[in-house]
Parts: sequence; C-alpha cells; structure tokens
Amino acid sequence: MDGLRVYDDASVTSSSTTSAPPETYYPTQVGAATMHTGGVTGRGVTVAVLDTGVWADKGPLQQSSSGRNPRVLAQYDVILARENPQAYPLLSLNKYSRDIDDLNGHGTHVSSIIASSAIASTGRYQGVAPGVNLVSVRVLDSEGMGRYFDVIAGIQWAVNQRLAYGIRVLNLSLSAPVRSHYWDDPLNQAVMAAWASGVVVVAAAGNEGPAPMSIGVPGNNPYVITVGAVTDAYHPYEPGMYRLASFSSAGPTYEGFVKPEVVAMGGHIRAYAPDDGTLAQRFPQWLDTRYPDMTMSGTSQAAAVTSGVVALILQANPGLSPNSVKCRLMDGARPAVKGDGTLAYTVFQQGAGLVNAQDAIYSTATNCANQGLNVAADLAGLQHYGGRANRDENGNYYIMEVEQTPGLLTQLLSPLGSLPLLGQLLVGLASTLDGLLWDGSPPSSDSVTWSEGFTWSNGFTWSNGFTWSNNYAWSNGFTWSNASASSSSVEPAPQE
Repeated sequence: MDGLRVYDDASVTSSSTTSAPPETYYPTQVGAATMHTGGVTGRGVTVAVLDTGVWADKGPLQQSSSGRNPRVLAQYDVILARENPQAYPLLSLNKYSRDIDDLNGHGTHVSSIIASSAIASTGRYQGVAPGVNLVSVRVLDSEGMGRYFDVIAGIQWAVNQRLAYGIRVLNLSLSAPVRSHYWDDPLNQAVMAAWASGVVVVAAAGNEGPAPMSIGVPGNNPYVITVGAVTDAYHPYEPGMYRLASFSSAGPTYEGFVKPEVVAMGGHIRAYAPDDGTLAQRFPQWLDTRYPDMTMSGTSQAAAVTSGVVALILQANPGLSPNSVKCRLMDGARPAVKGDGTLAYTVFQQGAGLVNAQDAIYSTATNCANQGLNVAADLAGLQHYGGRANRDENGNYYIMEVEQTPGLLTQLLSPLGSLPLLGQLLVGLASTLDGLLWDGSPPSSDSVTWSEGFTWSNGFTWSNGFTWSNNYAWSNGFTWSNASASSSSVEPAPQE
C-alpha cells in the first residue's frame, strides 16, 4: 500500500495553556494584595452581582481562596422568572442552586474582578477579594440590556435573600439615563431600600464622560458608593502614569451632589470571562487565546474593583453600617495631585480619589458620608435632599459653603445679608485650591501623584445633603421628563 505510514501514538492537548495565568495588577494597585498576605480576602462576606449571570464553567469562581466549594451560593434569573413564573417553584429546596449561563460575558468578567481565586504567575490572586462568596442575579440579557422592572426585581430579591446568603454588598455595574429627580426614579427607590436594609450598594458612574453632569442611574443616587474609572495607561506599578479615564462620567448630579465618591482601576482590566459570549464574539481582539481571560474597560470594572475592596473592609470590620463603609472608603482614598500639591482632578471627576484597601480598612473615620441624609424619610416621601454643588453664571461648577445660621442682628448688619440663604447654605465660591471649582474641561494628561498625604481642608462635607427646597435651583434651571427610563445597560468603554 503506497503512501501508508505508521506513527507512534501521541497525546493531544488544547491550544490553551495550563500554566499559571498572568498578573492582573489591579489588586496591587488598590492595596488589596497586601491585605491578602495578612489573611484579609473577603472571607465570610457575600457579594451579590446583578448583571448578565455567571459562566457555567466557573473556573476560578468555583472555589474561594479559603476552600469553600461551591462559593457561588445562589443564582437567580429574573428574566426567566418573568417569562416563566413556574421556573422557581415555591416548594423546591434547591431552586436557586442551578446554573444560569452567562451568554454575554459581562457578568462573569465583573464577578471575576471581585472574586477570582486564580493565582497569577507572580503568586498574587487575580481577584480583589478571592475569599468572598457570590450570589449571581441575572437582570440583563445576552446583549447586556435590561428593563427597569427586571433590575428592580433583582434588587428586591437580593434584599429578601440577604440574611439567607449573608449578602453585604450589591454590585451594580450598569447604568441608565437620568430622567427625573433621584427620589422619583423607581430604580433609585429600590437602591435606597437596599441601602436602608444594611446592604452596601456599589454603582458604576457610567461611561458617558468626560462631560460634567454625565452620571447615570443609579450612580446619581446620593446614598450609594458611585465609582469612576482610572487607567494605568499600560504602565502598571507606575502610579505617576495613572490617569482618570476619559470615558469616566463626572458629576455633579442634577440635585447638586458631588459624584463619583471615589475612583478605581477601570482601564483594560483583565479577568476570567466566557470565550463564546456576545462580548467575545463582538470583540475577539480583547480575548487572550491562551487563557479564558478577557480585557475590558469601563466604570463597570471600576465598580467591581471597589466592591471587592468593600468586601475586604467588611471582613475586617463586620459591624460597619453602609454609611460607615462609605465614609472609610472615602477617607482611605488617595486623590491625584499635581507637582505643586494641588488637586490634579476636581472632586466632580475623582471624588475623594483612588480607593486603597489598606488605608480604608485601617481608617477610624466616622460620620463623613451621607450626613444630613435620612434614607427612611426619603423613601417615605417626607424629605428629599440636595447637595452642595452648583453652577455659576460663567458655567463653573463649585461647592456652596456651609455657614452657621446667623442671628437676626447679624443678618441685619451683615453686608452679605442680601445673598440667598437656603437653610444653612450660603451661596459663595469655595477655595479653588480644594478642587471645588471646575469649568467642565476634560481631564489633563499631565503627570500626577496619587497622594497618601493630601489633606482635605474641609473634610468631606461636600458629600453631605440638605433638605430640598423649591428655591434650591441651578443657575439656568433644568427641565425634567415625566417618563422614567425604561432600560439599563452595560457597554464596554474604549481600552485606555
């Protein structure tokens, strides 16, 4: 038989590698890797991720760094429950244990940023909180789109199940356009109810930057932790090269609140994700063919990094309330400063600065977030709140100063007596050295330092709220639509 050859039998392997995966950098960039060494991994804390689900092939999400297997405690498909009310029978003991595949990829990517227990070739964990437990709630479809109704139902389910699964953190890496005051928006109402129940809510600022007043829903909610994005510009471990991402949405909100509260790494973030999902098919250039990893950018990713840091804070300080967690996260953040020591980015762009797990965990700050706000009264419709931000006649955004309410004699004698008083707010420009005045210009590319020693001259009083008054108006006013936004979505930002 001409042409016939005999070969020894040989083994065949897939094209993907089984070697240790690459370093992801962001756990180190936000101070989480140091805490892992000391045993703070988020163990005992459950993070609920409302997104597109989690890949059935869970990989580094299957087992926590402490050995818990499975560490995805429950999965709930809101879309399936709406389309098929019989999908979750009341008497079933294991109705939340079955897998819900992630047909998009975004939910797995976000979950992996928070919780991956994979150990990189450097010996560091790939995730920010590798010891946490996860609950996956599918509220977005295979295209990354979802209805308000579904997201609200997912939040309500998570709040109802918080004691059963130990849910302390809710990650919302999604955004929708602002169409009403925060208190009239039904998604924001659900978020406020979650916060009031004791769950820390972390929300993406949105990818509509760098324009001011571009924060989406639910990031515009004054209670929650809203997160903008920083990129290392492909220079990991070189903080002088880190930049505020150009796509990161900026504040203030329409009600005058400074947003975001903090920023986190959100540029070209590597994490485990499906290699056959919608995002992988749409952006094959973002896939790593050697590993089931995908690189994406956005405030979605920055929010996930922050949720991981919050989980670390709660492991170390399990008795903290949501307001206290927010306070310590802000207190431990490191703002970007220029060579002369002044802020490189205004508070409307970077909030308190880049999150740092170590500084937040060891912070002892109290009463520095959500002061003057009452979430129960807000939900009940008894009071609503405005922040200290405003815009002057030249289009500059600024912070209104706080003054003690003067006595009658002081009012009569004061040359400022003619200025409009709104409760304890005296309209006036704050110091530009505090980064509290902004003309709306985009972030610069000048060299910056993410400072450990910058002291805010007035603390974080710009995060406080005051009872809303009809007299509390922006200089040019805004017109609201009576319609609420009907959909929310996730959309990757450009790689930076």
